[in-house]
Amino acid sequence: PVAMVAGGRVAQAPAPAPASHPQGPALPAPAAASPRKMKAPSRQLLLLAVLLRLSDAFYLPGLAPVSFCQKGEETESCKSNIEVFVNRLDSVESVLPYEYDAFDFCQNETEKRPSENLGQVLFGERIESSPYKFTFNKPETCKPICIKSYEPKDKGSIDKLSFLKKGILLNYQHHWIIDNMPVSWCYDVEDGQKFCNPGFPIGCFVTQDGRPKDACVINSEFNKKNTYYIFNHVDIFITYHKGNNKEWEGARLVAAKLIPKSYNHADLNHRNCDGPPMEIPAEDKDKKINIVYTYSVTFTEDDKIKWASRWDYILESMPHTNIQWFSIMNSLVIVLFLSGMVAMIMLRTLHKDIARYNQIDSAEDAQEEFGWKLVHGDIFRPPRKGMLLSVFLGQGTQIFIMMFITLFLACLGFLSPANRGALMTCAVVLWVLLGTPAGYVSARMYKTFGGEKWKTNVLLTSFLCPGIVFIDFFITNLILWVEGSSAAIPFGTLVAILAMWFGISVPLTFVGAYFGFKKRPIDHPVRTNQIPRQIPEQSFFTKPLPGIVMGGILPFGCIFIQLFFILNSIWSHQMYYMFGFLFLVFIILLITCSEATILLCYFHLCAEDYHWWWRSFLTSGFTAVYFFVYAVHYFFSKLQISGAASTILYFGYTLIMVLIFFLFTGTVGFFACFWFVNKIYSVVKVD
Repeated sequence: PVAMVAGGRVAQAPAPAPASHPQGPALPAPAAASPRKMKAPSRQLLLLAVLLRLSDAFYLPGLAPVSFCQKGEETESCKSNIEVFVNRLDSVESVLPYEYDAFDFCQNETEKRPSENLGQVLFGERIESSPYKFTFNKPETCKPICIKSYEPKDKGSIDKLSFLKKGILLNYQHHWIIDNMPVSWCYDVEDGQKFCNPGFPIGCFVTQDGRPKDACVINSEFNKKNTYYIFNHVDIFITYHKGNNKEWEGARLVAAKLIPKSYNHADLNHRNCDGPPMEIPAEDKDKKINIVYTYSVTFTEDDKIKWASRWDYILESMPHTNIQWFSIMNSLVIVLFLSGMVAMIMLRTLHKDIARYNQIDSAEDAQEEFGWKLVHGDIFRPPRKGMLLSVFLGQGTQIFIMMFITLFLACLGFLSPANRGALMTCAVVLWVLLGTPAGYVSARMYKTFGGEKWKTNVLLTSFLCPGIVFIDFFITNLILWVEGSSAAIPFGTLVAILAMWFGISVPLTFVGAYFGFKKRPIDHPVRTNQIPRQIPEQSFFTKPLPGIVMGGILPFGCIFIQLFFILNSIWSHQMYYMFGFLFLVFIILLITCSEATILLCYFHLCAEDYHWWWRSFLTSGFTAVYFFVYAVHYFFSKLQISGAASTILYFGYTLIMVLIFFLFTGTVGFFACFWFVNKIYSVVKVD
């Protein structure tokens, strides 16, 4: 079973049969034919059918279910030991994530790290084993893990404790994983609803004026002024369902929840899991502090929850889910209505224009041409800075195809939250492999503009925009490295990314450019005059800048709601899983960018301004400027980020997103306008 994300909900896929008993669809019996008469296509079809039948026995990578049995009943396909893995700790008040080992928690004696994909490394995920281990269906109560002592005169102890206090103050959150499922902390919120957070805090702080911060509000005992409270005990609740009379043995885990608690244990031998909370005074530097870490675990059987839908309880309790349904529907209605208006105006007005132009037969009438037909001799005059425009178009095409394929795969459930890092890995690999379309489009457009410096064009296409992104990324990575954050990319991964760029993407761009330059320039429906036509005085609204600024409003209006949830998932560490809606909004964005650009281009042509090449790119590309303004608003109104390093990192990563979005939207608008201009000038009679 695969948690397939479609249309904003985790859908249950039918459970495939185990590998030992593949139950694919029955193949039709082949028609009787002698081996000699069997043609090559028939053999290929038969081979394809066999491969499809075999492929039915495999799960998506990382998503195969694991069965658990009680101790003494283990088999090859059923194990009894349950391990807790720990991920990096992060905070909404800081962009800097830290590894579990950076804090002075209980460490595993023999540390092992599961292999991480490229996406996980780029996102700063650092998964490692923990000392929290237990046996299936064997409850534990107040079991000790370790004790951490902090001597007041030992500098090492003081540094570790102060870093722990800093983590508590900034509300850093643990992220634990059991059986590839986040261990969530579920608690009641307003209106009797339950919210499940896929993480839990290190502790909490009560300020000098007695105001409890963050998680300190959950317990009235957290009331001492200027005091830190650490959650040194967790009650873990594991829910499973059994495979009785089914095709698999043992049990499968369907939920993992916990409740963090704070207890002041005397020592490892005198544990007290119902006493006063564990206090760490903010200013008492002379007191020795002992923190004993313990846990309890309880197992519950529930055969109603299926393994395929075990993520539902986390995803359904995400904040603002109901708001998102109404907002998206509202956005859809508005955008579809506006699209209909734009399309209707364009079709009716253009139809009248073309009919009127084509009725002009006499020479006298021909002298009285007006509107967009007047500029037919200048409409395809090559733009200034054609080299840069062609490079932007090549990169934009690469980004567009990458985004389309990634979102399509995410809709099908291949990049669900259960498959960690898959989204980023898919996007990076696709970008690297799509160098050929970038080189082809850039070279073809540059040749159409009459350019001859093909070497410069190919080099700029290969290195300009990726280079800007890499420099930005490298600077932010240096800051992360100086701050000791787990999000700092290891040197080996950085070398691997450079190798992919120079070893795969650049050669593919050269291949695309070779084919692009071998092709003839794109033929235009009308000839260009030798002498440029003078552009008449323009009104305020037909000047380039107002048109460009207005052009980005409509596309931004259809994405800003989704943008809020995407920024939440990146900076507030919430899961994003509504890829079905995101794909729909992506399609609406394409339509809106195209229509807004065509409409404004038509108005400018009617005002006899034929400089449309750059303007069509910048009109829809200006949506990225609104994106940046919204990101600035989000930073100041929604986030509580403090510190210069975190602020630089936020805006460093935001600028990368804005550049990618600018190239993508600009390219969509340009090619829509290019198609439109070619179309209208091909249907009018020009002498």
